[in-house]
Amino acid sequence: MKYGDLTGRIIGCAMRVHSYLGSGFQEKIYQRALGIEMGIDKLSYKEEMTMTIFYRDIKIGFRRVDFFVENEIMVELKAVSELNDAHLAQAINYLEAYKLPVGLLINFGSRSLTFKRVYNTKHPDNKS
Repeated sequence: MKYGDLTGRIIGCAMRVHSYLGSGFQEKIYQRALGIEMGIDKLSYKEEMTMTIFYRDIKIGFRRVDFFVENEIMVELKAVSELNDAHLAQAINYLEAYKLPVGLLINFGSRSLTFKRVYNTKHPDNKS
């Protein structure tokens, strides 16, 4: 998997945050802690990076991605009891809108950390 090492490092950072904080905090608390942990792991990232959404090459809005890591991986955080299909669809839509190959959907709200690697099947890196 092309981005396996990088997504693995991000997931490891998220596991350390969840191990330390547990569940029950607001998403923003986990976001701040994950930023600290990724910094310790020497991962470069942009937090709440504003990205433009286009429709037929026309700007139609903006969205802030929780993290954009190493200029390659979008990370969307949640702090809910359980991830659902709407969360997954949102993450995939962001990948497609930003033309990114892979992202992570990470949930700190459940008793155990849950995460999903999400793929943009329309991206050239994922065609084969």
